[in-house]
Amino acid sequence: MKHNYCVIMAGGIGSRFWPMSRNAYPKQFLDILGTGRSLLQQTFDRFSTICPKENIFVVTNESYVEVVKQQLPELSVGRLLAEPHRKNTAPCVAYAAYRIASEDADARLVVAPSDHLISNEEEFKRVVLKGLDFCSTQDSLITLGIQPSRPDTGYGYIQFVDDNKKNGVFKVKTFTEKPDLSMAEFFLKSGEFLWNSGIFLWSVQSIQQAFSKYLPEMDNLFKEASSHFGKADEYDAIKTAYEQCTNISIDFGIMEKADNVHVIAADFGWSDLGTYGSLYEHIRHDANDNAVVGKNVMMYDSTNCMVNVPKDKLVVLQGLEGYIVVESEGVLLVCRKQDEQQIRQFVNDVKLNKGERFV
Repeated sequence: MKHNYCVIMAGGIGSRFWPMSRNAYPKQFLDILGTGRSLLQQTFDRFSTICPKENIFVVTNESYVEVVKQQLPELSVGRLLAEPHRKNTAPCVAYAAYRIASEDADARLVVAPSDHLISNEEEFKRVVLKGLDFCSTQDSLITLGIQPSRPDTGYGYIQFVDDNKKNGVFKVKTFTEKPDLSMAEFFLKSGEFLWNSGIFLWSVQSIQQAFSKYLPEMDNLFKEASSHFGKADEYDAIKTAYEQCTNISIDFGIMEKADNVHVIAADFGWSDLGTYGSLYEHIRHDANDNAVVGKNVMMYDSTNCMVNVPKDKLVVLQGLEGYIVVESEGVLLVCRKQDEQQIRQFVNDVKLNKGERFV
């Protein structure tokens, strides 16, 4: 267990959860499910059963460093990595990999977003430990695939080869990003596809070799920066690396190109909580299928709605069917559930017409 490390990616903005999620305080820092712990805190708690707490790293944007420190006082010194720029997930993984490799050349890593929901934590632990064990003997880049329950067009899909030779760890054939409905229905019927959870496992040697092969320029930048780790100019070295590196995801930069990618098919009650629609699925519904967060909400002749308002706010709703109603920090959003993909466009329009203070 001492060679197991967890990397939590916590630098995103979460614009699809606006107005709850704001640039200054995005959704990973919110108690979005009403449990008393934020999504980041729940992720940390989950990983503290998989590896020693001192082996948990959090990578976040430098503007969120103080928030992370407030929410995770138990995070060990030197385990908070601040990104000076948002450059997607590949630089985030490279930074963490080189930092961990500088301490433990035999490290095995699980890399995960900070804002996902896992309802069956024991099964999650079993699957992750199984994957880390596989990585310790195989040069493999593993992603966790989720058994699809519906033809969802909001997820990426992984096609796997059912050779059944590697104890439930399957060779990946193709990645498909967010298909249309007819293709998603075909994927579901075929039985050869899984949802891409965005949770990865690998040894530090395997991921460094992959960077060297598929993203050599980025690899060189972080290799150079790593010689400054632990020194007074570490931040300056990282800043230089981020300024020069490409803005690219780990999926597109490495996983879709590498020939040693495997997937573990899993079912541990996963949701990426990417939209209000996905949140709606995980909140208790009333007799009219309304999911309500807020102590003073009164609903009349309303069905199938997602409502999230401050607990001290009295809200009376009448005659709504299939709507999202959210109020947060002086902003009220009323939007049809079926049109929630437009929320990102709303945010862009608000920024353009009303300025940064509302986003």
